Amino acid sequence: MRDPVLTFTEDGIYCPAGDFHIDPWRPVARALITHGHADHARPGMGAYLATDRALPVIRHRLGEITADAIAYGETRTIGGAQVSFHPAGHLPGSAQIRVEVGGEVWVVSGDYKTTPDGLAEPFEPVRCHSFITECTFGLPIFTWQPQQEVAEQINQWWSANRAEGRFSLLGAYSLGKAQRLMSLIDPQGPILTHGAVEATNAVLRAQGYALPETVQVTPDMNVKDYPGALVIAPPSALGSAWARRFGRASTGFASGWMRLRGIRRRRAMDRGFVLSDHADWPGLHEAIAATGAENIYVTHGYTDIFARHLNEIGYTARIVPTRFGEEEDAA
Repeated sequence: MRDPVLTFTEDGIYCPAGDFHIDPWRPVARALITHGHADHARPGMGAYLATDRALPVIRHRLGEITADAIAYGETRTIGGAQVSFHPAGHLPGSAQIRVEVGGEVWVVSGDYKTTPDGLAEPFEPVRCHSFITECTFGLPIFTWQPQQEVAEQINQWWSANRAEGRFSLLGAYSLGKAQRLMSLIDPQGPILTHGAVEATNAVLRAQGYALPETVQVTPDMNVKDYPGALVIAPPSALGSAWARRFGRASTGFASGWMRLRGIRRRRAMDRGFVLSDHADWPGLHEAIAATGAENIYVTHGYTDIFARHLNEIGYTARIVPTRFGEEEDAA
């Protein structure tokens, strides 16, 4: 019996034929990376391969690395494997990785969403025999509203705060979610950004991604010069001294986790907006069906429930323990 196309090791997902890992969580000689979030793109690899759209942010995050870029749809031979990267729709530059060995095709989804957001390259289903899928939101309760409805909720919240002389502090992960939000909203006033967000903005703008004008909050800035501004920052910054300088402010958080009762209260936010860069319950089913795969490997999320459900509806589903999904704020 020949080796499987991909195996699951203590270092991460491994391809014996190509002698490479995909999104490994321990240092390895060669790593293929789906996207730049820290639970997928980790330091210490001998060499990296990522899409030409994702690599600038990965370099920004990881510093001096040995890395090569690949275009979406380009096929590359690595040892005895043929690999290609395909849009995942998760955030700018994110990819699913297709691996073919001896005519058998496996696809690693990384993180993904199936609904276009106007910023990230839209998800493209890839036909395969085996599909390794995330299921961050693998419960029926997680069904997303159209993003324009959520954008309108945020616009109304910001407008009401401006009318009352308050800042609007919106928590969003600095890579992906923050840029998606600033691209969605009505620019009814100045948009201020935390340094981590603005640094990512600069990388993406240099690549040609269209983002609205923003102003980075600096230590010597008089924030009173920007009354009623929308302030976008990592969620961890909202309860800090950095945020307290704004005085009268309303706080909000944009995440798929806002779909669960009590999450907003536990985070001490005034408003929660249900907006995720991951597939919802219908999106997971849509993506899996589009692959044509019979074998589904389920990683990070509601794995027990989702795998059991897939087996009940005719797939062969298995759970794969991974170290993905450690950045809950990115959801």
